[in-house]
Amino acid sequence: MIIGVPKEIKIHEYRVGLTPASSAELIHHGHRVLVETSAGMGIGFRDDDYKAVGAEIIDTAEQVFEQAEMIVKVKEPQLNECKMLNENHLLFTYLHLAADKPQTEALMASGCTAIAYETVTADNGSLPLLAPMSEVAGRMSVQAGAHALEKAQGGMGILLGGVPGVAPAKVVIIGGGVSGMNAAEMAVGLGADVTIFDRDINVMRRLDQRFRGRAKTRYSTAHDLEVAVLDADLVIGAVLVAGAAAPKLVSEGTVKKMKDGAVLVDIAIDQGGCFAHSRPTTHAEPTFTVDGVVHYCVANMPGACARTSTFALNNATLPFAVSLADKGWRQACREDRHLFEGINVSAGKVAFKAVADEFGFEFKKVEI
Repeated sequence: MIIGVPKEIKIHEYRVGLTPASSAELIHHGHRVLVETSAGMGIGFRDDDYKAVGAEIIDTAEQVFEQAEMIVKVKEPQLNECKMLNENHLLFTYLHLAADKPQTEALMASGCTAIAYETVTADNGSLPLLAPMSEVAGRMSVQAGAHALEKAQGGMGILLGGVPGVAPAKVVIIGGGVSGMNAAEMAVGLGADVTIFDRDINVMRRLDQRFRGRAKTRYSTAHDLEVAVLDADLVIGAVLVAGAAAPKLVSEGTVKKMKDGAVLVDIAIDQGGCFAHSRPTTHAEPTFTVDGVVHYCVANMPGACARTSTFALNNATLPFAVSLADKGWRQACREDRHLFEGINVSAGKVAFKAVADEFGFEFKKVEI
């Protein structure tokens, strides 16, 4: 199979779909790998590094899309990239379609088959290709929130861990999954007063065993969550409904009543965000303020730690990429029901029910 790796074009996005080592593995399996020139330069991968393992360097994204059968990316294709896709393409990347109707429509119009990292499943119900970036985003959310709490950034001027004689910041984390747990690890490590809200008693038991009293767990009701948010200095939204839009858990009315200079960090922004005012921001302009509350809603948060993120992502995605290339997507999905769950769009139809329901599109399960 001919596998194409275009350079990511989202603002301040430096990750790359395949590392040189991952490219070498696919080449070892008998495939061709085409990499757009400078695709990995932002994180220290030179064109010569790709050439050394047998990959071919291509001058433009247009040429990559034109020649490749499978496109491997990190972030969702931008609309001008969607125009380069056709019915012969397999796209393997993050999509987050439930928060992006224009992209969904563009992928449908292209006729391609698009497999989303974030909806590939595992035997235990987890999302193995989302987990690495959830780990990074969870850990980053605390350092981003701590920075935003500084007075010069619009925050109230609180040090997250406090100092002797001065109380630490109160951190509320909504959602105890992979990103929420990693956020809690960082916040606890910095000495913050941490409370994690969830609605799954088994998740709370695991968190309680992990933190042994260093973080509190609370069952999430609308009333108790609002009380905690109003008392918080930093709130991290880490809720996830696989493939679907995130629920809005902090209302406009609640934001109005929050402390001036409090901070909201929305890890769920790729799926539409879980705060009332959430809208995607970039690493160039990461925050905005509403009713005195600082909102951090960067849609490609792990891109700030692009080298770490690229290696972590490739560790998870490479076995699936090899399977898709070796067997073709139909056979690979026939043999792996978890990979099958990643199919979001195929042959002009939406193949993931949560996305179809979100926009009122026809849902058509792929027959393989």
